[in-house]
Amino acid sequence: MNFELITLAKQANALDLKALLPMILIYAVLFGGMYFIFIRPNRKKQKEEQKMRENLQVGDEILTIGGIYGRVISLKEDSMVIESKADRSKLTIARWALQQNLTVHDDVAKK
Repeated sequence: MNFELITLAKQANALDLKALLPMILIYAVLFGGMYFIFIRPNRKKQKEEQKMRENLQVGDEILTIGGIYGRVISLKEDSMVIESKADRSKLTIARWALQQNLTVHDDVAKK
C-alpha cells in the first residue's frame, strides 16, 4: 500500500512538471517579446538623445521642449544659455530641456 502511494505521488509530481513547463515557456516568450517591443526601442532613443546633448556646441540652433527656438551662447555641465530668435533675449535652460538640434554638423552629415 505504501509503495503504491509513493508511486502515485511520483507520477503526480511528474505530471505537474510537464504541465508547468509550457506555461513557463509561454511567459518567457511573452516577457521577451515585451522587452523587444517596448524597452529596447526606448533605451535606444534615450541613448540617441543623450548623444545629441553631449555633442551640442556653441552657436548651434536648437529647439527646446517648450517650443523656444534659439542659438546656444554658452554651455555648462547641466545647463546652457541660449539667445531666443524673436527678441534676442538670453535664457538659461537645463540641458535635458533640449528637444532637437537644428544645426547639422559635418561628422553627422557624413554618416
